[in-house]
Amino acid sequence: MISSRALEIGERVERFVRDVVIPYETDPRRDHHGAPLDELVDEMRDKARAAGVLTPHIFPDGGHLTQLETAYVLQKSGLSPLGPLAVNTMAPDEGNMYLLGKVGSAEIKERFLKPLVEGRARSAFFMTEPALEGGAGSDPSMMQTTCRMDGNHWVINGRKAFITGAEGAKVGIVMAKAEQGACMFLVDLPNPAIRIEHVPNTIDSSMPGGHATVVIENLRVPADQMLGEAGEGFKYAQIRLSPARLSHCMRWHGCCERAHEIASDYANRRSAFGKQLIDHEGVGFMLAENLIDLKQAELMIRWCAQVLDTGSLGTVESSMTKVAVSEALMRIADRCVQVMGGMGVTDHTIVEQIFREVRAFRIYDGPTEVHKWSLAKKIKRDWKAAQTG
Repeated sequence: MISSRALEIGERVERFVRDVVIPYETDPRRDHHGAPLDELVDEMRDKARAAGVLTPHIFPDGGHLTQLETAYVLQKSGLSPLGPLAVNTMAPDEGNMYLLGKVGSAEIKERFLKPLVEGRARSAFFMTEPALEGGAGSDPSMMQTTCRMDGNHWVINGRKAFITGAEGAKVGIVMAKAEQGACMFLVDLPNPAIRIEHVPNTIDSSMPGGHATVVIENLRVPADQMLGEAGEGFKYAQIRLSPARLSHCMRWHGCCERAHEIASDYANRRSAFGKQLIDHEGVGFMLAENLIDLKQAELMIRWCAQVLDTGSLGTVESSMTKVAVSEALMRIADRCVQVMGGMGVTDHTIVEQIFREVRAFRIYDGPTEVHKWSLAKKIKRDWKAAQTG
């Protein structure tokens, strides 16, 4: 059940995104691959702060909306690719805030979580590694970045890749492996021991700082900046993973709802072959299929959110939802481009960007094929258990 408080927050977020954020979509303050500069983000956040919609899912006393309520609010923030940035619900910060709130010590929360919640800092999650070097990607057990104790510090060495928002971030969560297993560390950024080697041009362009490749050389981190316990890093990653995976679904659902609105408006205004496009079955049926996919995706998101609200890690449910929603949203974005024809592939509307962003989303937090493989393993485990039971 979504509370009246969450409904009211969601309505205010939607009004803010539609009235204030959407006009910024044509703002030229962008970096080399089209992502908004921090100057633009900060300006939008100042307005969100004044409107009372900054970090709307986290309360001043540290309380948090339920996952179901968060889903409602984050879908509203996603009505523009800039929306999550403006109201501070974007990746990777939203997931990082969730993790620090669950696992961080009082000192870590004060030093690293507080500026994130207040929208005064961005963060980066350093886990993925270069594929050509055999580093960790969808399989985190392949991690090559190491950490070792040296007095009362940990020393970290390795290379990371596709680190979203590393350029310009002020807070970093670094994953590395020790003899005990995987570990997580909080670090202030920038740090001379963490060097950005390359920021590639990518198909998506909504995330400040891009997706950098970085080199970590003899990074010294005080022992009290370890998140939780040594060797528990993968456990903490699971705490973060399912909600973060689901919040991606929430935000991009909002974007595809917006794309559908634009495509529907176009189909009702544009005429060809003697009638409006909407009256041609080929077009009308595509938009009808969009409505079906949007509703099915919304229901999957809410189902998974309710599972997480029981306290379950929701690993299986979030995998199912990530597959179903990312594939549905890809179909929706593709249909919107198709309905709009030539206009759909230009930057005259946001539809073209949404198509690119959703294509990348099919890879974030595990590609579809990895989730299906994981679900197939569960089917096999359940079958074996049934045979021996």
